[in-house]
Amino acid sequence: MALTGLLLDIANISGGLLLGLATLDKWDGEANFFNKIAGVLAPFQTVIGGALLVLPILGIFSGGFSIYGLVSIVGGLLLLTHVFGKVPALEETLRKVSDKLMPFKAIIGIALLAIGVLSLLHIL
Repeated sequence: MALTGLLLDIANISGGLLLGLATLDKWDGEANFFNKIAGVLAPFQTVIGGALLVLPILGIFSGGFSIYGLVSIVGGLLLLTHVFGKVPALEETLRKVSDKLMPFKAIIGIALLAIGVLSLLHIL
């Protein structure tokens, strides 16, 4: 499970950067550091969102439910909003969930970023 944990940490950091970009950009000032990183990560938004959904679910099935995994799943749902139209059976439900979560996008992004960094440092 160490590899899936590392992949989840990377997905958490990447997803956190994408979702929390508005807040991170305010903190960054004139450097545009986070905008440059988000520009590189943006083409991989679907892959990152998929990883944020699948990897915590795999962890739950192996007996490791945590609040951190739940935050990752929520972040994955937000990152995959643009894909929901391609799943007609679940589209309406997934869009409702995503619309309810959208006001908290930046907060969830910063939480994902913190969870990923702290987990890499083995603090969590």
